[in-house]
Amino acid sequence: MNGVIEALHIFDEHNSPILSHTYTSRPLSPSYLLPLYLEHPAPRPNLIYLPNTNPPTLVFSLKHANLLFLLTTSSEVEPLLVLEFLHRIVDSFEDFLGTPLLAHKIESNYDVVAQLLTEMCDAGTINTTEPNALRDLVEVEGFMGKLLGNLNLPTKPTFSNPSPASLLAQQNTLALPWRRNNVRHTQNELYADVIETLSVTLAPSGRPLAAFANGTIAFTSKVSGVPDIVVTLTGPTGRHNLGSIIDLPVFHPCVRLAKWREQPGVLSFIPPDGRFTLAGYEVDLLPLDARNLGNMSASANNLKLPVSLEIKTCLGPTGSDFEVRLTVNRIPGTGGGSGSGGGGSSSNYPLSSASGVGRGMGGGPQPGIPAFPTLQDLKVTVPLPADVRNLAEIRTAKGDATYNPGDRFLEWTIPNKDVAAGFASHFALRCTVVGQSTSGDDEDDNDDPTGFGFNTSSVGGRDWSYDAGEPAPYQSSSDLLSGGGKQPLTAEQEKEEKERKDGKLAQQNKILMPSSASVSFAVKGWTASGIKVDSIVLDPRRSKGLAETVRPFKGVKYLTVSKGGVEIRC
Repeated sequence: MNGVIEALHIFDEHNSPILSHTYTSRPLSPSYLLPLYLEHPAPRPNLIYLPNTNPPTLVFSLKHANLLFLLTTSSEVEPLLVLEFLHRIVDSFEDFLGTPLLAHKIESNYDVVAQLLTEMCDAGTINTTEPNALRDLVEVEGFMGKLLGNLNLPTKPTFSNPSPASLLAQQNTLALPWRRNNVRHTQNELYADVIETLSVTLAPSGRPLAAFANGTIAFTSKVSGVPDIVVTLTGPTGRHNLGSIIDLPVFHPCVRLAKWREQPGVLSFIPPDGRFTLAGYEVDLLPLDARNLGNMSASANNLKLPVSLEIKTCLGPTGSDFEVRLTVNRIPGTGGGSGSGGGGSSSNYPLSSASGVGRGMGGGPQPGIPAFPTLQDLKVTVPLPADVRNLAEIRTAKGDATYNPGDRFLEWTIPNKDVAAGFASHFALRCTVVGQSTSGDDEDDNDDPTGFGFNTSSVGGRDWSYDAGEPAPYQSSSDLLSGGGKQPLTAEQEKEEKERKDGKLAQQNKILMPSSASVSFAVKGWTASGIKVDSIVLDPRRSKGLAETVRPFKGVKYLTVSKGGVEIRC
């Protein structure tokens, strides 16, 4: 596959084109391309094939910050390469223009955007996409430059020969595409952020069906010269079996793969300057015996999740209530901090205690570190069927539950102050659902769309239907005085009639019950997989342009996030 990228089009939140950059050939115009893209029903895939255009065109799309990026090509290309290129474009725009990425920023900085798109793709072939390399290639005019550029001041060209020392320094500098040259920092710092996203599915009994943690190691390097760094990872049982725990590892191009294959868990690299994604991985949280469907003893507690979720449906006499129970479990602290390999260190920067346990204003332990994890942003989401018209009653002792009939889901938010730190807490939410039709209890009343009983054959307790072959019955005056001859029901009959109606309503309310519930949260100072950064070591012998006496400040943060990732099925 040696296809080329033909054009890139960017649209704002109103689907108005704000930028079109053509690389090669004669691609489709944005006014012609956008209707063809919008013809596909939402959610639209990232790759759409348009066979009716001339020539047939592949359209790659990406939505980011209310902006729509469409990239077109009429030749066969590697899809993952093009999608990654779109993400690199967004990252570069945010790096140069700032976040959030808005339409007016792109329009007002077209000189910078044009340089970026030209350097990143040359005649349709993907070229330089590393942020550090783009910093050296793209000229960004500062505020003073823009101000003085409009004054048309006379300038005198100056020519200077480079000194031998500068030429020697340039020759000794490694040609790294991901790191810019002549990096200088007044404060040398090395930070690592381990961020894991949970994806857990639980059966109605609480037994986990699938549990994965997708991790990302974000690294920030602010060190002068060309540093050579070694980061060592450890698992729950140490480093010896880390290779069997981590699945599908991915690395930044700066990582030496041979070192990882030789010693799994050891990342040796020369970092880019600034913040970048060092590595990514996936961990299956279920042990081998729990993955067997015949093993029913496994529960959510075996995963050591910070929360447990339970949902009960068809409650109450008519089966119109459901209840969600949430338990906040105690998160065990790890104690101690990560090794530093020399220099100052912190397990939760910007703290600077060597033991990794920070101190608060009153001398107590600082929350949100591995020794004292902190649970926050707790929210439960309950999707509701389309037949639910409203929630007649929402009862909860703690938190704030909100429901909008147009959104088709219930959100229950528990404030951070209500979550007891370090102790198990229990919360409950109970709701009553109301269906689309609530006219009458009898079967005949439910068949009447008007609700006035025009289609019923029984009015006032008397049957007015008759066979066409028989004479129509007439009502006597005695029947009118006696209320149509209806006999009063006994207490036993009334109880049976009520039970019959309640049972019928319970059957109807089954379709109004939610089928799942999910919980979102964030835990600072804890990872679900147990993967930690054991040490961050700067090798002064292999580093260049850095004095041996320099000891950079080092720190590590841990964060586990669940954005509706823990879900229980009913």
